[in-house]
Amino acid sequence: MKVFFDNCTAPVLASTLHGFISHYGHSAFHIKDVPGLARGRSAPDVDWIELLRSAQDTWIFISGDGRILRNPPERVALRSSGLHGFILAPAYQKNPMHMNAALLISRWPDIEQITQILSAPSMHEIPIGKSTKLRALPL
Repeated sequence: MKVFFDNCTAPVLASTLHGFISHYGHSAFHIKDVPGLARGRSAPDVDWIELLRSAQDTWIFISGDGRILRNPPERVALRSSGLHGFILAPAYQKNPMHMNAALLISRWPDIEQITQILSAPSMHEIPIGKSTKLRALPL
């Protein structure tokens, strides 16, 4: 499985998660490092959603922007994409980056489990609290 981090996340989250999950045969990429995006980091959401949808590999994405679910073009693209998406709770913006990276790694088993038991497309929020479960979001 490959994990895509959009522009609303810090590149350090992708590289930190990659260091952890690469031992399990997975990989993580920030949008700036994904080959095949014509406009690179400036690619609109619908472009990277289409790239992940059409890829032969299994992709999930992590975003720091919940507005992706409120914009009609992105929402339509997500519904037809067959992707599992995870949105960081707004509280991540107030947290130090090293804590966000640690929380994301601690949530990896939950993320992996959701991708295995639910069929895509699905969306979930990754809460800041360690004892709080991932919350399903309407798609």
